[in-house]
Amino acid sequence: MAHGIPTDPYIARADGGSLKATLTRHALLPLRIFLGVTFIYAGLDKLTDSTFMSASGAGSIAETMEGVRDSSAVPALVDLSLKSPLGFGYAIAIGELAVGLGTLAGLLSRLAALGGAMISLSLWLTVSWAVEPYYYGNDLAYLMAWLPLLLAGAPTFSLDALLRERRRRIP
Repeated sequence: MAHGIPTDPYIARADGGSLKATLTRHALLPLRIFLGVTFIYAGLDKLTDSTFMSASGAGSIAETMEGVRDSSAVPALVDLSLKSPLGFGYAIAIGELAVGLGTLAGLLSRLAALGGAMISLSLWLTVSWAVEPYYYGNDLAYLMAWLPLLLAGAPTFSLDALLRERRRRIP
């Protein structure tokens, strides 16, 4: 302590916690906000893009999947999507929207993170598999970003935490 000013970054706060504990408790919040907003935007963008949500033509989901079929790690997954390109497009878009909303609200957050990781994994193995160097493709980075949320959930500022606290109070 210099001149009455605390110099320890881990000094106890009035509520008994420390700055370090507070920062640690909220460390995943920026990641949750980023992934939640990004996946909501991605889902809405797909759902409102008539070009993407068409069965064929330039910029359609079908054209995209046909274009990556021979370079994907799992061509059978691409073939499956090509059986019903519109169904696949809607499934991805609605999945992204649900994952984003669950992540942002912190509701069933581990399940939402699992969904986000599965979407990112499937897109990495199909759409961005052939991107070179690998770090130019964003799907692998999204997959890795979902893992901390899958492991830790949404411990603060979440509906999960609110429900957990409510269950604790019920006798």
